Amino acid sequence: MQNFETTQTQKRSDLLKRIFLPTAFFAFLVLIIYQADTAHYNFAFKMVGRIPYGDKIGHIVLYGIMAFLLNYGFKGKKWFKIQIGSLIVLVFSILEEISQAYFPSRSFDLADIMASIVGIIIFTFLFQHLKREA
Repeated sequence: MQNFETTQTQKRSDLLKRIFLPTAFFAFLVLIIYQADTAHYNFAFKMVGRIPYGDKIGHIVLYGIMAFLLNYGFKGKKWFKIQIGSLIVLVFSILEEISQAYFPSRSFDLADIMASIVGIIIFTFLFQHLKREA
């Protein structure tokens, strides 16, 4: 049987992971968005640009991971029947795509929103599946 101190340490560690992982990934995502909005294209942007539909794949993967991590952070809590983390990422991704209409180096693309939605759905199902197995 674990003692009280060990249990408290595990709870703090779990809380730290639930806060740190989504926050760190969100900061990474914001950095990518900032670089794209200011036309500071680095090596990664150029590589993704060479892959057919690379930007769509990027939307699927990046917003999907963000949804997964936020669902983890919120412990899979739901609002009505929708995962809260997924809903937050969905709203953020739509607002971010709309904001691109106001940057000269960017353009609004409905296909990007659809790719983001696909990623959010896939990674939400993945989170739910892994949560059931745990």
